[in-house]
Amino acid sequence: MKDNKELYRMSKEELFMYMKADGNGLTTDAASEILEEKGHNVISESKKKSALAVFFGQFKDMLVIILIMAAVISMFSGNAESTAVIFAVIIMNAVLGTIQYVKAEKSLESLKAMSAPHARVLRDGRKIEIPAENVVPGDVLLLDAGDMVAADGRVLCSYSLQVNESSLTGESTSVDKTDRVPEGEAGIADRTNMVYSGSLVTYGRAEILVTATGMETEMGKIAGLMNATKEKKTPLQVSLDDFSRKLAIAIMIISAIVFGIRIYQRQPLLESLMFAVALAVAAIPEALGSIVTIVQAMGTQKMAADNAVMKELKAVESLGCVSVICSDKTGTLTQNRMTVENVYIDGACINPDEIDIKKQLHRYLLYIAILNNDSSIDGEKGIGDPTEYCLLTMARNAGLSNAGISEENIRQLMPRMAELPFDSDRKMMSTKYMIHNIPMILTKGATDIILERTENIAVSDGVRPITPDDRKKIYRQNEIFSEQGQRVLAFAYKETDNSQRLEPDDESGYTFVGLAAMTDPPREESENAVMEAKSAGIKTVMITGDHKVTAKAIAERIGIFEDGDIAVTGQELDRMTDEELDGIIENVSVYARVSPENKIRIVEHWQKKGRIVAMTGDGVNDAPALKKADIGIAMGITGTEVSKDAASMILTDDNFATIIKAVLNGRNVFRNIKNAIQFLLSGNMAAIMVVLYCSVAALPTPFEPVHLLFINLLTDSLPALAIGMEPVDKSLMKQRPRNPKEGIITRDFALNLLLYGVMIAVSTLTGFYTGLSVNAATASTMAFAVLTLARLFSWI
Repeated sequence: MKDNKELYRMSKEELFMYMKADGNGLTTDAASEILEEKGHNVISESKKKSALAVFFGQFKDMLVIILIMAAVISMFSGNAESTAVIFAVIIMNAVLGTIQYVKAEKSLESLKAMSAPHARVLRDGRKIEIPAENVVPGDVLLLDAGDMVAADGRVLCSYSLQVNESSLTGESTSVDKTDRVPEGEAGIADRTNMVYSGSLVTYGRAEILVTATGMETEMGKIAGLMNATKEKKTPLQVSLDDFSRKLAIAIMIISAIVFGIRIYQRQPLLESLMFAVALAVAAIPEALGSIVTIVQAMGTQKMAADNAVMKELKAVESLGCVSVICSDKTGTLTQNRMTVENVYIDGACINPDEIDIKKQLHRYLLYIAILNNDSSIDGEKGIGDPTEYCLLTMARNAGLSNAGISEENIRQLMPRMAELPFDSDRKMMSTKYMIHNIPMILTKGATDIILERTENIAVSDGVRPITPDDRKKIYRQNEIFSEQGQRVLAFAYKETDNSQRLEPDDESGYTFVGLAAMTDPPREESENAVMEAKSAGIKTVMITGDHKVTAKAIAERIGIFEDGDIAVTGQELDRMTDEELDGIIENVSVYARVSPENKIRIVEHWQKKGRIVAMTGDGVNDAPALKKADIGIAMGITGTEVSKDAASMILTDDNFATIIKAVLNGRNVFRNIKNAIQFLLSGNMAAIMVVLYCSVAALPTPFEPVHLLFINLLTDSLPALAIGMEPVDKSLMKQRPRNPKEGIITRDFALNLLLYGVMIAVSTLTGFYTGLSVNAATASTMAFAVLTLARLFSWI
C-alpha cells in the first residue's frame, strides 16, 4: 500500500487503478478476500508485562540481593527472627513496588474504542451497514453528519462535508473536505481530500474510498509510535539507582573486609558471618523506598487539590527539574471558546460590547449573525460550529438578553425561506428571510469573496454605492485582523424577490454591512503563568495544529513569543536536518501545523540537550509525544481517553497555570525527599562506623541484624515522613531547574552526612563502652538505645 502522502495527490482515475476499485463499491466476495489478506480494521496491541513479572523484577536491585544473602546467612546460622524480618521486609517492598509501577496500558484499547462500531458502505451496489472492523481498503464508505470516520479514505463526492480532526491534527475548528487534489505537498491537516479514522463528521455528507484500515491508518501509525516509545526513568530514579549501585558495591567490599579481619583475628566463622550480615543490614536503608513512595503520594494529594492529578508517583519529583514545557494552544493557553473580539462597521473598528441594538445598522449585523446561522446555545453550552455559536454569544452580549429577546424568538418571528449552505468553493453561506416585510438574502463569508459581489455599503446615514476607498479600508482592516491571528467573516445582505428559491446566481449585488473578527482568546492567567515559568528558568514552547499566524499571534499576547524568537511549521521542520534543528531549537517558541512525528522529534531534541521536558496534549495525535516526554500532561476536560492513558499527569481544569503550581509542588517534593534521605543515611552511616570500629578493635558485635532492621524500619520511618511533609516554599520558584544529571550525593550532601554520622557514631560508641563495663549484652542494649535517640536528636 502506498503512503497516504502519495494517495491524496493522485487523480481519481489513478486512485481507482491503484486501489483496484471504483466508485460503486466492492462485491461481498472481493471484500472477504481483502479482509482475509489485510486483516480486521482494528488497532493491534503491544504485549504487556504481567504483574508477576513486575513483582519478580523488584528483586533485581543490588541492595535487595544483598539483603537476601543476609537472610540466607541468618537462616543457616539458626537466627530465625532475623531471617523472618528480612524476608518480610523484602516481600513488602516488592509488593509496594508492584502496586506502584504496574499500571494498565490502556492507550491502545482507547484507540480501538474510538473507532466507530458500525459503518455504512456500498457492497454489491447496495447501501449496507457493517461492523467497522470489517471495513476494508477499496470499500466506498458513506458518511453523514454525526458519524465517526471508520477508516482513512479519499473523498470521492463531497456535499458540504466538514470534519473535526482535532483529536488527530490539533486544529480546533472543523475542516472543509472536497474531492479536489491539493496543489503541491500538504501535511495531514491540509489534505482536504482525505478523511481519517477516528475523526468526527460535523456537517454535510460524502462518499469515501477507503485507502487504509487498522494499523495502516494514521491512528494506527500513532499506535505504532506509542509501542516503539520507551518510557524514561525520572531523574530521581536515575539518582537512586546510581546511589544504590554504588552503595551496594561499597557494602559488599566493606562486609568482605570486615569478614576477613574477623577471620584473621581467629573469630568463629559463623560469628564473623553474622558480623558481616549486621554490617550489611546497617548500611542498607530498608525504609528508603517506602519513604520516597509515601512522600511522593502526599505530594500527589496536594497536586490533586490544585487540579493536577498525578497518575504516576515517580513523575512527581520530575516536575522539579522540568526546564521546557511544550504546551498545546487550544484550551490550555487559550479558553477553547471562539469569541468575537472586534467588529468593523460604519467605517470604524469597535468592541463587540459597543454594538447597540437601537441602531438600525447594528441590528442588521445582528440579524445576519443570528439568522444566517445553524448553531444554538443550550444554557452555557454551544451546539454546532464554534464559529457560528460565538456569533450568537456576541448577539446576546449586545443587549438581546436584557431586552427579553433570545435568538430563538427572532428565528421564530422570521422563518427561513431558503438557504445555500456554506461550502469551500463559494466560501460563504446564504439564507433567505422576510425582514420588515421585505424579502432579503443574508450572507456571511470570506471578505474577499463578499466584496467581489458587493455593490453598496450600509452606513449610519443609510445605503450608498461602495467606493474604491471603502474597499481599500475594508481589505486593510481584514489584513490587520488576520495578522493578529483572528478569523474574519464579512456580513452582507440584498433585497430580492418573494420566491421560496435561492440559487448561487442570486449571490451578487450585495450591500456590505461589516466584519466580525473571532479568535480563541488566551486564558487570563496564562500570561502570568508564562512569566512565572520564565522566572523559574523554564522555557515555554507552543506546539499546535493551528495555523502559524494564529499561533504566533496568541504566543505574542501571552509572552511566549518574543523578539528574536522563531516560529516553525511542521513542513519546515520536516525539511530540517537534525543538525539544523539543534542549531535553532533554543530560539523556536512556536511550532504550527505539526504532525505526531514532529512532536516526538521536538521532545527528543530537547532531551538530547539534557533538558527535562513536559508535554501537554489532548488529542490522539498527542499520545506518542506524551509518552515520550519526561512528563506527559493530558487535559481532563477536553482530552481524549488515549491522551489521558498515555500521560503521567492530568489537568482537571485544562489550565496552563496549573502546570506551574505542579512544578512548585514537584520541587518541594524533591527537596523533602532529599532531606529525608539525608536523615536516613546519616543514621546508617553512624551504624556502619560503629560496626566497623568494633570489628577492627575486636570488640563484641554491637548490634544484631534484627536490631538494625527495627531502627531502620520503625524508629527512622516516622521522623523521615515528617521531614518529607514540610510545607511548600514559594521561593523555590525563584531557583533554576535542578540539573537532572546531578545525583543525590552532592558535595554539601556528603559533608553533612559525614558530620552527622560522626556525631551519632561517637555518641553510640560512648554508650557501648559504658555498657561494656558490665557485659556484652548491656553494651549492645545501650548502643541500641543511644543510636536510636541520637538519630532523632541530631536532626532537631
